[in-house]
Amino acid sequence: MSHVPLTRRQRQIVDFFQEYTDAHGLSPTYEEIAAEFGVNKVTIFGHVSELERKGVLRRSKRGTSRNVQLVPQDPQSVRTAAARSGSATGIPLNILGRIAAGGPIETLEEPEAIDLGSMVPDNKDVYALRVAGDSMIDDAIADGDVVLVERRDQAQDGETVVAVLPDETCTLKRFYREEGRIRLQPANENMSPIFVDEVTVRGVVIGVVRKY
Repeated sequence: MSHVPLTRRQRQIVDFFQEYTDAHGLSPTYEEIAAEFGVNKVTIFGHVSELERKGVLRRSKRGTSRNVQLVPQDPQSVRTAAARSGSATGIPLNILGRIAAGGPIETLEEPEAIDLGSMVPDNKDVYALRVAGDSMIDDAIADGDVVLVERRDQAQDGETVVAVLPDETCTLKRFYREEGRIRLQPANENMSPIFVDEVTVRGVVIGVVRKY
């Protein structure tokens, strides 16, 4: 599966899936994966959803505890899976979970379907997150809004990003490189910035759907 771009944690999860399946003849549960990596099921669900989008994992039967399986990999199957999961104009887009616009929270939760229609550019890989918190309120991103995120791993100074911190919590902030560190800046004068040595960018905000 080396041709599929994976993060370090995603590779660890795939390796665990392979080892567990080889040893037990069935796939692990979310609880077993979470226990292996010392995180909660919400975090694992987010990683599994991303691996499913990349065509590395697939769900067999919903409603069962061992419904996720490894997908045999070849270049064509990965391209096909990516095309099926891409967000094209007029195709319903899944909200992958909540993103903290306040203190960081665990990454992704249970997906929720929403049809954003022509708001989604057909030449970009876009996903949606529902905002939790008001740290970006001065940028007109409020609690309960849905942000459209272009899937990217690089950002320019001043762009609003989905950032995964070293402790694997996730937050929505403006991104700035400073000497020796990265500043994640809220758009709320009552909140302080987050300073980190490194951060993983999961995407850049390109639009907001306002909650009324």
